[in-house]
Formats: sequence, structure tokens, C-alpha cells
Amino acid sequence: MLETIEAGGWVMLPIIACSIVATAIVLERFWALRRRRIMPDNLVHNIWQLHRTGKLTEQRIQEIRDASPLGRMLTAGIINRYHSREVMKEAINDTGRQVVSGLERYLNSLGTIASVTPLLGLLGTVLGMIDIFAVINEAGVGHAGLLAGGIAKALITTAAGLMVAIPTLLFHRFFNSKVNKLAIGMEEQALRLVEVMKGEREDGVDDAS
Repeated sequence: MLETIEAGGWVMLPIIACSIVATAIVLERFWALRRRRIMPDNLVHNIWQLHRTGKLTEQRIQEIRDASPLGRMLTAGIINRYHSREVMKEAINDTGRQVVSGLERYLNSLGTIASVTPLLGLLGTVLGMIDIFAVINEAGVGHAGLLAGGIAKALITTAAGLMVAIPTLLFHRFFNSKVNKLAIGMEEQALRLVEVMKGEREDGVDDAS
């Protein structure tokens, strides 16, 4: 493995660095975007029970806000529960945009890595071809051993760049899709809260999980 990296030349260093960063982001996003962490079960129902029993205190609201991204969105509506439905929705939407932005954390970096690593591989290919033509210019085409170094650099860096870029791109698409689904789910929960607080779905709050 070390010999392969050395054969690829210095371009292998940024490609390896990109692979390490991409792996760290993927692992962190898998942990951070767990559905149970983002959208705890029965949160709207629990909030309604607290509200109905007069236990929705400032301390409780702060606890709900700090517990999850969905809780942060819902508390924006809770704070404005005595205002109109439109005010509640607007407050939830404003906070929701901030929450979704937080869920998308590092995804731009992941997309950048997916775009840059093939270019680094292509750079290695170009440098390898330059080495090949330099050898041909000095020693001719009859020295396969001298040409091998440039050929190896060209092929290894291209392969390494693609090996990093392909899974990184797949994970980038996967996490973007996951964030979109979570955003839709949180929006649905927020609308349920507004309906419940405004007395439209008191009989259906139990399904607001």
C-alpha cells in the first residue's frame, strides 16, 4: 500500500486527506441525523398534554427546545401560542429554516470533496503523462522500466481520485435526501402542533407522534 501511494506521487497526499475528511463527515452525519434524535416520538402529544394540564412552564419549554431540532421548531410556535395561527406558523417557519440549515452542516464540504478528488486524480494523470514524455524525450521509447513510473503515477492517482469521489458523492446524495425527508416530517409535526394548539385537532392529537 505504501509503495502504491509513493508511486502516485505528491498528488496522493491531498487525495488521502480528502478521504479522511469525507469519512469523518460521513460518520458524524450518520450520528447526527438519526431520526430519533431529530424527531423524538410523541413530542407533539406530550406538549399538548403539558399545555392542557397547565404544566407547560418556561423551564419545560426550554427543556423541549434543547432536546432536539424538532423541539426547537415546536417551541417557536409554543412561545407564540397565544397569538394568531399565522404568527405561530411564521415563527415556526423562521426557526425551521435555521434548523434545516443545521441539519445540512458539512454537506457542502462533502459535495466539494466529491467534486475535487476526481480533478486531483486528473492532475496526477497529467503529471504522470508529463513524466512519460520527459522520459521519452531523454531516453526514447525503448526503456519500459523508465516509462513505468509515469504510467503508474497516471493510473494510480486517477483510480485513487475516483475511489474517493464515488462513495463521497453517493453519501452526499443520501444525506441530502435524508435531510429533505426530515424537514418534511418536522414541518408536518409543526403543523399538527398549530392545529392542536388552536383547537382543531384535540381529538386527533394521539396520532401526532
